[in-house]
Amino acid sequence: MTDYTNADYETRSYGTISVGRGRRPGIVVIDYQKAFTEEQYALGGAPMVMRGLENTARLLKVARAHNIPVANCYTAYKDEEDMPHWKIDVVRREFIHGHPSTELDPRIYEPDYDVKICKTGPSIFFQTPVVPFFTKHSVDTVIVTGCITSGCIRASSIDSFQWGYRTIVPEDCVGDHDEQPHKDNLRDLGRRYADISTCDEMIGYIEEVGRLNS
Repeated sequence: MTDYTNADYETRSYGTISVGRGRRPGIVVIDYQKAFTEEQYALGGAPMVMRGLENTARLLKVARAHNIPVANCYTAYKDEEDMPHWKIDVVRREFIHGHPSTELDPRIYEPDYDVKICKTGPSIFFQTPVVPFFTKHSVDTVIVTGCITSGCIRASSIDSFQWGYRTIVPEDCVGDHDEQPHKDNLRDLGRRYADISTCDEMIGYIEEVGRLNS
């Protein structure tokens, strides 16, 4: 099997064009539910996830102040029969409607502002009303935040791309259980589908949009 290095990808023109920033951003917040943000749960409290949670909270404070649409989701099912064939035992046992691990972390959820969505697949866009919500608000750019980078963040970013949105992933607003898949998946997304950015850059972008629309 051929070993393609970063230089090989660059030579073949991967990642050479930025998707850019549109006139109307929207934010998706993916699975910052207590299962991932509280240490009492088997999947909870990973350092990179907690860093992402804190930065996403900073980003959302600015976004709400500038009337940016926010879609905030969690994953839950009626029972195991209602689920796809997850290979994660904890998901099968605990991601059930009514279980406290499915509650959104209050640090990133504003019930009087955010659209709250229950998703049943890795992508926030799969069989959910996110696209009609963003269409109503004329969103052309999606900022992807949440967890886990190598799973639901990757899937949601690719779906965002496929729906025709300019897609931006602030690296420090997403997190994984392991640094290597976090880096690998962001690098791959950045080569093909999305711009990889930072929380501070996205705050600056939202403030700029706010000034232009004021």
